[in-house]
Amino acid sequence: MTTYTAPAGARVGHVHLKVSDLDRAIAFYGDVLGFELQQRYGAKAAFLSAGGYHHHIGLNTWHSEGSEPAPVHYPGLYHSAFLYPTRRDLANVLKQLRAKGVTLDGASDHGVSEALYLHDPDGNGVELYWDRPQADWPRDEAGELVMFTRRLDLDTLLAEAD
Repeated sequence: MTTYTAPAGARVGHVHLKVSDLDRAIAFYGDVLGFELQQRYGAKAAFLSAGGYHHHIGLNTWHSEGSEPAPVHYPGLYHSAFLYPTRRDLANVLKQLRAKGVTLDGASDHGVSEALYLHDPDGNGVELYWDRPQADWPRDEAGELVMFTRRLDLDTLLAEAD
């Protein structure tokens, strides 16, 4: 048993994905999800971000160019998750997904957050979500966190979009 605990300020800094077609992946994460291309790293990799950060998303074809998606029942990344600052921001990305004809795999209210689920063109799972303020998180009588999964009303969410 370990005695080390990661510091409270630790966070996931970026996700780096193997993709089969770099330009197609850049188009999805850039044109659909709105992340900005920061740099191409030769012809086989690219780095995208929100707000000018060096990269939140790395994409590469070093070992995967032209390949099929990994089988669903094999080990690997389940999904990457992108946290949006507000519910309105989540509504705006939902509006963008609909405008681009992207199909959602699901949409859930987890009590602590609301989330949209989809897949990128290579079959990588993507979660887009916002967190409710911590004071609004559901808790039981003992004060323990109680997360759940309920259907998210997309029409109500879309009503908040710009």
